[in-house]
Amino acid sequence: MSTVATPAPQSSAPARSLTMAQALNTALRDAMREDPNVLVMGEDVGTLGGVFRITDGLAAEFGADRCLDTPLAEAGILGSAIGMAMYGLRPVVELQFDAFAYPAFEQLLSHVAKMRNRTAGQLPLPITIRIPYGGGIGGVEHHSDSSEAYYAHTPGLHVLTPATVADGYGMLRAAIASDDPVVFLEPKRLYWSKDEITPGSVEPIGRAVVRRQGTSATLLTYGPSLPVCLEAAEAAKAEGWDLAVVDLRSLTPFDDETVMAAVRATGRAVVVHEATGFGGVGAEIAARVMERCFHHLAAPVLRVTGFDIPFPPPMLERHHLPGVDRILDAVARLQWEQ
Repeated sequence: MSTVATPAPQSSAPARSLTMAQALNTALRDAMREDPNVLVMGEDVGTLGGVFRITDGLAAEFGADRCLDTPLAEAGILGSAIGMAMYGLRPVVELQFDAFAYPAFEQLLSHVAKMRNRTAGQLPLPITIRIPYGGGIGGVEHHSDSSEAYYAHTPGLHVLTPATVADGYGMLRAAIASDDPVVFLEPKRLYWSKDEITPGSVEPIGRAVVRRQGTSATLLTYGPSLPVCLEAAEAAKAEGWDLAVVDLRSLTPFDDETVMAAVRATGRAVVVHEATGFGGVGAEIAARVMERCFHHLAAPVLRVTGFDIPFPPPMLERHHLPGVDRILDAVARLQWEQ
């Protein structure tokens, strides 16, 4: 899958230190100020400011016509957004939790993803669907799913997931500006991480980033698993291993160039994500690496994922989610797989 990447615009605005939640709020606010066709809609996004306060203050600044509280009806929310986009608006839809999005699948897969192709490019749907996803916050059932494989498997959708505060801002700005529909997966466990952003900056869609250079093996990851992989890479130094870490950022389109170059440089790869392993995005990544890097590999591509079970109760999620020990165990296997 080819990338859709353009140089990120440079901004002269001073850097600001924000949490990811604040960075996403700032991205929405800046986009709404710059383009009157941008609007936000979803359950509790108005007066409350969203369950995670991502839309805090937007209704007060832009009014109820551009920050709309909707009924608890995900299919209706997305169906309404389709009509708005057909008439020139750029709706940003919040589906409150990962598993709450499932009632909207019919609209998303049958219409949002296919409309541009169905109309031979005449009718794009510039809709951004924001979905808080993943575990790590002690959420109960229907509040901790990692559903990215469903969306990535659907042609016509871009699927993005930021793992840093700066990417939260820059990638959301890119998503809103895109004429293609974007499923924007926000790792809820990272909402309270804090770092600097540069207001006005826009990150390109379809480009991965090497977060850490290394020589022993390459960890390929995204979203909520990036901090875990960086922690594992630091811990690996005690074993004499020097691990590279690649943040995919964009699941579709996929940045083959950056990923394959990083794997060829080490000859070993481990894919890490929270979602269950069977049929997951990691399986596609492993297949792509094997097809493109076979003669450079010193060992099979391994995966460290959530277990193939429904998301467990909060007290057990630490056993389910990939951690440093499981990642280092996989790296140790790579050293023996000659």
